Amino acid sequence: MAELNVEVERSPGAAVVRLEGDLDKLTASVLDERLSHLLAEGVHTFVVDASGLEFCDSSGLWVLIEHLRHVRERGGSLRLTGVHGVLRRVLDITGLNSAFP
Repeated sequence: MAELNVEVERSPGAAVVRLEGDLDKLTASVLDERLSHLLAEGVHTFVVDASGLEFCDSSGLWVLIEHLRHVRERGGSLRLTGVHGVLRRVLDITGLNSAFP
């Protein structure tokens, strides 16, 4: 099991969040806390780069969905890039791929 590394590149009101490792029940709180902190600081535009993800389970997907909702409530956006592997499959099967531009 890999850890989750969350790297953030900020610009005014926006952030690119690069994920590397496993986004699962044990690591989802890391991403949740980082995104919550950025949102509280006024970041409303997010690009989450999932190209470095090795695995994503329902806990990780739930964090992404919850933050998509929070960001949209504030008039912002959350976009996924580099989606592949398990995350791509889960988004396709559930139909949530259309929720994330």
